[in-house]
Order: sequence, then structure tokens, then C-alpha cells
Amino acid sequence: MSSCRLAVLLSAGWLAFAGPAAFAQETSLDPTSPMADLPDIGVAWPDLSTAPADPDATAGPQRAGGEFRYNYRITGIDGINADLFRQRFNELSTLRANEGDPANAAQIDRRAREDARLLDELLRNEGYFDARIATSVRPEGDRLIVYLEVEPGQLYRFAQVRTPGIAAAGDKAPELRDAFAVKPETPVQGDTIVAAQDKLTETIGREGFPFAKVGEPEITVDHATRTATLDIAVAPGGERRFGRIVTTPNRIFDGDHAQDIARFKPGETYDSTLVDDLRRAIVQTSLVSQVRLTPVEGTTPGTVDLDLAMEPAPPRTMAGELGYGTGEGARVEASWTHRNLFPPEGALTLRGVLGTLEQVAAVTFRRNNFHGRDRVLTAQVAATHLVRNAFEANTVSLSAGLERQTNIFFQKTWTWSLGGELVATDERDVIVATGEPRRRTYFIGALPSSLNYDGSDDLLNPTKGFRLGGRISPELSLQGQVFGYTRAQIDASVYRPVTGRVVLAGRTRIGSILGAPRDAVAPSRRFYAGGGASVRGYGFQDIGPRDPNNDPIGGRSLAEFSLEARVRAFGNFGVVPFLDAGNIYTSTLPRFTGMRYGAGIGVRYYSNFGPIRIDVGTPVNPQRGDPRIAVYVSLGQAF
Repeated sequence: MSSCRLAVLLSAGWLAFAGPAAFAQETSLDPTSPMADLPDIGVAWPDLSTAPADPDATAGPQRAGGEFRYNYRITGIDGINADLFRQRFNELSTLRANEGDPANAAQIDRRAREDARLLDELLRNEGYFDARIATSVRPEGDRLIVYLEVEPGQLYRFAQVRTPGIAAAGDKAPELRDAFAVKPETPVQGDTIVAAQDKLTETIGREGFPFAKVGEPEITVDHATRTATLDIAVAPGGERRFGRIVTTPNRIFDGDHAQDIARFKPGETYDSTLVDDLRRAIVQTSLVSQVRLTPVEGTTPGTVDLDLAMEPAPPRTMAGELGYGTGEGARVEASWTHRNLFPPEGALTLRGVLGTLEQVAAVTFRRNNFHGRDRVLTAQVAATHLVRNAFEANTVSLSAGLERQTNIFFQKTWTWSLGGELVATDERDVIVATGEPRRRTYFIGALPSSLNYDGSDDLLNPTKGFRLGGRISPELSLQGQVFGYTRAQIDASVYRPVTGRVVLAGRTRIGSILGAPRDAVAPSRRFYAGGGASVRGYGFQDIGPRDPNNDPIGGRSLAEFSLEARVRAFGNFGVVPFLDAGNIYTSTLPRFTGMRYGAGIGVRYYSNFGPIRIDVGTPVNPQRGDPRIAVYVSLGQAF
């Protein structure tokens, strides 16, 4: 029986089987040798010495200074995982790297034999250990064609697969054996072996073995029977439970805060995927440039502690923004943030806005991962001057809130928020009956809260599923006398794929103010509609009842609807025709009458971080003073 032991090397995502070469020994060549005196170098060459009868005609490949241009072709590999096989060959091929460039006979011959060896190695990776590869050169047109003709031979399969040491995993050994997908009769393919080794390593770590070691696969090939035996040693190292997260003193945060971020609790069975998840979450804090979590023997028997080491990232950020929006005017915004001024993860932000219609000065405290993953505590003091078509307001506010947030890295199904707000605002509007200007001061206390469900498949570019959210804010207002009311709003959207390139999306929004007449509610607390996140085609907050000066006055209830088709046109670009509708009402509940319609088309560029949106809309049934065209630009879909 003929057999050989092969070393298995991981290289470029596939296994290289180092074995005896099946090629002729190379002959030393002088690259300047004339073509008429070619030695026998192993590649079949055509007779290129015949000159054409007509001196002005050309026959066969043309050479200059003994050099030829060439192309190459491979035959006989159809069906051998052809696409991936050719991709790997193309990445490493010497013939391909120099294809089309002039080369002499010795160079072409050497490249052909190097690629023949490469083909043999790639074929071994696919399980063909008896392949025959013939090389030849033929003239075609004005250049040479180098042929690599492959006879793969019979596909080898495993006769035995052994995992010595895996029995030490106890009752979890059968599950670990199943995780290693290579079984008897499986083809001897490098990709399959690598994938099975990775799956076994992942599974043994997920099942509670932090110190497990999975050896490199050893393959014995039997050429007589065209089979192979695979041995892969496994040392489970003992099952453990999570212990503590420990870290040396640092300027970022300690192990207790890392435990707040983790999705596991001390005492639970060790799971390496949860450790990887914690590592990613720590990186996402933006406070660290590097993080290392190393399992170490726990201080309590049967546990594993995690040694956390972090390198700090620059903690300060300065940002600026310059822009213009219809209804919002020109504005310049600047901010300074120290993301860890109050460890752990206590950020302080100073923000200022200077614009034609808005001025803001705000100080915000924000603590991320507050006693839990993606739980955010905020507090803010702000002074604003805001000019809108409906009102002008000078406002000082103090607010605080606790919320569970979603983000593009860890999209949440359920999110919520609880908060409190104290507002003192001096606002100017007009008396609706006469159009005369007036000025009133309001003192408002509010307890806003929200609950949202996200059943979509993507935060910025959903293609299926639905979303449903509700907001409610009981408020007390002092303006002459104290009175109370409640602002409530429901948002829903649905996404349905029609084809692989078309998604239909729909949205509705219903809002109501209960307990007070519209005129008693501060203008800044009323409902408004119109704009890029509302009814496109109309100016910002311009839809609804208007005063004698043709300015919007807001309302007590709101109804909006949107429908759009998101068509992936070509490459990373798409088009989105849309139809929006909405109106504002003075009644407590929306009446769904007198709807204002906006229609248009948008362009989407689907970048790596989400779609960039440009929408152009026009009012279908405009009111007096409405624009004919409105343009909106933003990141993410409209809803």
C-alpha cells in the first residue's frame, strides 16, 4: 500500500498540501539564448521558424529582439469549484501577472511551469492528488497562447476522521464532534477542513471551555485506495463559568463598568461569543483605541476571570456644521465634547448654533451604558432663540432623561425613554381672529416618555418588517393660570420587498393634544406638518390652518401618510418615487379631511454606512404661498 504523510498549511484561506512534486527538474537557462537554439525546457513549443512567402505579410506571432506577447488558457477544470478555483489561480498566477507583456521563451517557459505547480497545489486543496498537467505553446494570430491542460484524476475522500482528546469534554463531546463537519466520505478539500476547524474552535469556546486547544489537522493520504485519514487533536481544558472582569487602574473605566456593558452575568456558563461581543461593545464606546480580553483562571474554583486591558483613544472631539434649510435658514453649528470627563463614560458637550432663524447655547451631560448596555442618562441646560413662520420663541430649558437606545452596530427590537423637562419660554405669535401680534410667557413642566418596537431588518435602510412607536407627554402649563394637557403621538411604518430590486414602504403618523384648547397651548408645543420628514413638497411646518397673515398656527391633532417605492436602479444608486399626504386640525382628534398631497422622486446612493437621500417634491394641491419645488438631503431613508 502506498501512502504519504502530508503537512497541512493554512495559506490565503486554503490548505496547501506539501508533497512530492510531479514535475521535471528545471534546466538552467540563459535568458538571452536565441530562439533557434532553444534547449528542451519542458514546455512543448511550436515551430516558429517558417517565414511568410510575402515579405510584407505577417504569419504567426511577431517577435522583437526574441520576445513574444502571449495569452494563456486553462482546460479541464470545469466543475472543480470553478469560480473560487479560478479566482485563487488568478491572484497567484505568474502568467496572468505578466500577460500581454513581451517575454522571451525562457521567461514564458518558467512562468508556465510555475503556474503548473500552482495548479497542482490548488488541485490538491480540492482533493485531487493524482492530477496531470501538460503545458504547451501554440501560435494564434499575432501572439502565442500558453495552454495548461489539466486531467484532475479521481477525487480523494476521507476513510477515517479522528478527534483524539475530545472525550474529555464529557457530555458535550457528541455536540463538539457534530460541530466538526468533516466525516468519512467527505472529499479531502482544504476549505471544508478549515471551515470545520473554525466551527469546532467556535463551538468549544461557546460551550464553556475557555482554555480549549484545537490542534492543526494532520492528513495521511493513501494513493493506492485514493482515500485519506484526518486526525485533529482536541484538549478541552475543563468547563468554566464566568467570574469577574478585572483590570489594572486606568483612565477609562474599571471592570465593574465593563460588567454593566456585558451581556453575561457572573456564574453563567462561559461563552466565547459573548466575550467577543463585549470586546466589540467596548470598542464602540470610542474611548479606547485597542482592547484585549484574556481568559485567566478565576479566583473562585470552576470560574474564569477576564483580564481587560485597554489603550485610551483621544477623548476630545470638536465638530462643526454649516448648512441651509428651507424654513430653517442658514446656520453654523459648533460643538466641543470630552467623552470621558466624568468616568465611566460621562461626557460633557458644549454646543452653539448661530443662524438666521435659530441661535442656541447648550451644555449637555451624557453617561453612556448607564448600569446597562446602551442605556443612556442625559441632562441638559439650553437657551434658544427660534424663529418660525408660526411663532418666535426665546426659551430656557432644563431637561433630563434615561433611555435605551438602538444603533447601527446593535439594532434593538425594543427601545424606550423616560424623562422630565422644565421650560420657561417667551413666545410671539398673532391673534388668530385679527392677525394682531401678541407676546406671552409660559412655564411648562413635562414628563415625556416613549416606547418603540423595531421589527425591521436594518436601521438605516429597511427592506422588510415593520416599526411601531408611541410617545406620550403629560404637561402642566402656567400662563395666567395653571392647566394641564397631554401630547400623544403614534408612528408606524411597514416595509415589503416586491422583487430583489424593489421595496414598497409605507408610513403613518397620528398625533393628538388632549385636555386644552389649541390657543392655550404654547405655539412651540403644538403639532405642525410639512418638510423632509413629514409631507415632502411643502415648506417646513407650513401645512395646516393659517392666520390672516398666511402663516401657520399649528394645531391639536395631526395625520400623515407616506408611500414610496425604493427601486435599486444600478450599482449603488436607486430611485424612489413617493406620495405623501397630511394635515393639521384644531380638533382633539384628526378628521382626515382636507389632506395636502405632495409627490416627487428621490435619488439614493447606498454607501457603506447607509443610504444618502436626495428628494425633490412638489405640492399636488398647494395653499397660497406654498413653494412649487422643495429639495431635501439627509442620511438614511425618509422613514
